[in-house]
Amino acid sequence: MKLNLARGLIGVVILFNLQAAAVFLIWPERYITSFELQGVVGGAMLRGLGVLFVMWNVPYVVALWHPIRQRISLFEALAMQTIGLVGEAVIYFSLPAIHHQLCTSILRFIAFDALGLVLLAVAAWITRRSINEDFDSSGQTVK
Repeated sequence: MKLNLARGLIGVVILFNLQAAAVFLIWPERYITSFELQGVVGGAMLRGLGVLFVMWNVPYVVALWHPIRQRISLFEALAMQTIGLVGEAVIYFSLPAIHHQLCTSILRFIAFDALGLVLLAVAAWITRRSINEDFDSSGQTVK
């Protein structure tokens, strides 16, 4: 049960990230003004961001497969989520207030990444406890 709960938490974060990737890849023109971009260059920039979101999810998917056996990938996902959240906060606080629309867009990323960080941390905590309680050293259920 704990293994599946951890998988569910990781899966939610993956869905958030892949949803953002999909909309940036498929409909970048809908979002370019939110980032104070325009035209073909703005669309290419957001598609590039979408590609980065897909790349970012590789360790998340590995951790989803088996968060106990693939703890390194879960810790990598936690580190990546933390770096994203801290980086976005630095960017947000470095922007002049005149860039209200851009600040609002970055705040959305901060909110999603903060929630994702909490979900991944809970998944790591659940699986840490499970190693001692419900699983043998190979990650197989013993209860």
